[in-house]
Amino acid sequence: MSGAMDEAKVGVYVCHCGGNISDVVDVKAVAAELGKHPQVAISKEFAFMCSDAGQKLVIEDIKSGKINRVVVAACSPALHELTFRKALQRADLNPYLYEHVNIREQVSWVHKGDHDAATRKATSLTRAGVEKILRQDRLESIHVGAAKRVLIVGGGPAGLKAALDSAARGLKVTLVEKSGRLGGHLHEFDTVYPGGQSASELLGKLLSAVSANPAITVVLGAEVKTWDGFVGNFKAVLSTGDAVNAGAVIMATGYRHTAPSAGEYRFGKDDRVITLPALIEQMKAAPRGPLTRGGRAVRSVAFIHCVGSRQIEGVHAPQEDGKVNDYCSRVCCTAALHTINALKERQSDLAIYDLYRDIRTYGRGHEAIYEQASKNGVLFFRFTEEAQPEIRESSVVVKDVLTWNQEVELPADLVVLVTGVKPGEVAELTAMMKLPTGSDRFLQEAHPKLRPVEVANNGFFLAGACQAPMDLVESAAAAGAAASKVAAVLSKDFITLDPYVARVDAEKCTGCEACLPECAYTGALFMNGSKKAEVNAALCKGCGACVAVCEPRALDLAGWSLDQMEAMVDAMASEVAP
Repeated sequence: MSGAMDEAKVGVYVCHCGGNISDVVDVKAVAAELGKHPQVAISKEFAFMCSDAGQKLVIEDIKSGKINRVVVAACSPALHELTFRKALQRADLNPYLYEHVNIREQVSWVHKGDHDAATRKATSLTRAGVEKILRQDRLESIHVGAAKRVLIVGGGPAGLKAALDSAARGLKVTLVEKSGRLGGHLHEFDTVYPGGQSASELLGKLLSAVSANPAITVVLGAEVKTWDGFVGNFKAVLSTGDAVNAGAVIMATGYRHTAPSAGEYRFGKDDRVITLPALIEQMKAAPRGPLTRGGRAVRSVAFIHCVGSRQIEGVHAPQEDGKVNDYCSRVCCTAALHTINALKERQSDLAIYDLYRDIRTYGRGHEAIYEQASKNGVLFFRFTEEAQPEIRESSVVVKDVLTWNQEVELPADLVVLVTGVKPGEVAELTAMMKLPTGSDRFLQEAHPKLRPVEVANNGFFLAGACQAPMDLVESAAAAGAAASKVAAVLSKDFITLDPYVARVDAEKCTGCEACLPECAYTGALFMNGSKKAEVNAALCKGCGACVAVCEPRALDLAGWSLDQMEAMVDAMASEVAP
């Protein structure tokens, strides 16, 4: 511990959260009750603690000498713990003498029907936070060295953009692509939306810029085979035998097209039925003249949306991992409409029918593509999941919601299935790197608003469609953001990490090694030459698994010590004691 508890002067701040908390919890009562604690010097409630005014309130109380520890009872710490730590730094107080208590997600949002009980619970949790911060050491951040190189996995448009932006910020780049060429799916397209630029020209500019940049090393036909290290000091061994030492990693592993299941809309059984990627490939190979199929002129085309997306468990055939793609693939609608307009430009008399459940033209300039399709004479028909279109010998039958479920039969020389997208084949790689994925299997960011291109694992960043279905514009933006984040992390000769890691009291350690098999992070915990447990702070994630099995209590967690947790439990138990 940092010193005698009687020196601690705690400031407690209870947030209204604009009614999210105060509509359920009596925040004035919580603040008043905490003000009775003998070591709480200040206890206040405020409308928005995360606002500039709320932060200023804390800073002024610290600088005045009234308080030297802070507890904020508000929303999730995932949102604003870092906000208040930085406020403490601006007030010249150790940023780890701060405790964030969640009384929104854990109280007001789950106890709306009982305001009195919610108020008691909020009081109890906040009191526990006070007891924890009273026992908090003045922790110091961990500093580790940083290699000035970024490893980018994936050489599609996002990977190329991330490489160029990283190099422009003074970093060395190793770009690893498992195929034999750079560019990814950009090779498939003739033009790209929303501007209609030539895909080959865009790709050519990217490739020229990458090849001309001496800071970028490209390794083709390679995959990461072994992985080790920590932020600032990662080491990857590639399938080519090359070893890469990097300070940070940008994942740009992209997406795959979803294939229709066997027989879905007669796919694989009727040669008139193809996927949107197959049509785009055909149009690029033969950019002029009327569309043909099997040597026959195509006079009518029906597009069917949401194939391989928005699937329903028990209704649709599962993917290879046994799950369905229950998410919207976002980019398919505009991709289909862009292709439709291109078809109309080359063959104005072509009859085109667009069959959709919902249309999602969400991006800037996308709605104009939809409007242009309508002006081009495309006819739109809306169907429901319960009444999907039926493919017949020379037509498609649909019950059109727009005309009160009237059954319409449409001639169709060609049926195009607008398929969705799913993550690239990186399951082994993400397991090796221990990267988090969402229920949709895409790589998951730490926070969609506050850390949108970062992974919870330190040193990993996301670029493009490895994170979610994205179009080219979005992928480029994400790649630029990831490169900017990497540059910020590697801008100094060292990297600063939070100190919430395991630590060892060597005098208590008996060398029993019971802790070693509990650690899930290779190299984080080991026995030193004195047969005592030792922690590599850069690799430790602070999970506490080792602490739980240490009988002599030689192991503890900085910032979450056993003494702190016992005090928190005692504080909450006192609320319900008879």
